[in-house]
Amino acid sequence: MLGIVKEKVHKRSERNIALYVDGPNLLRKEFNLDLENLRKKLEKYGRIIIAKVFLNQFASEKLIEAVASQGFEPIIEMGGEKNEQKSDVDASMGASVMEGVFNPNVDIIAIATRDADFMPVVLKAKEYGKKVVVIGVNPGFSTALRNAADYVENLKK
Repeated sequence: MLGIVKEKVHKRSERNIALYVDGPNLLRKEFNLDLENLRKKLEKYGRIIIAKVFLNQFASEKLIEAVASQGFEPIIEMGGEKNEQKSDVDASMGASVMEGVFNPNVDIIAIATRDADFMPVVLKAKEYGKKVVVIGVNPGFSTALRNAADYVENLKK
């Protein structure tokens, strides 16, 4: 008689986080944002398994290297004007966030921005059962975005 081998189903004790950072919106001199501080703010929610910082083509090599050396994946997008504060990383970042929403290994979507343009992906993430953390800084931290999130982290200056 053959013995039946029961497989143990290993349940994760820690929740997995996918973190997406809107670089042009947050990585500005006036905010002096520290990516390590951002990482520490998220530790209470779980373990970061995806960490991407979206930058435009005008980002300095020094900034790109700093992002990479802190363990984040720099994503460089084309678009926008050099003198504009806003650049076109939102569409690419939104698409990447949606990849996280459909990733079965991701439990929490964390979006670091002040921009209400990310409301549709926040709402869609919640619709698909993901918890959402929004991380931002004032001035200009969207009230609507904060109200839509499950958790809010305000990075004070």
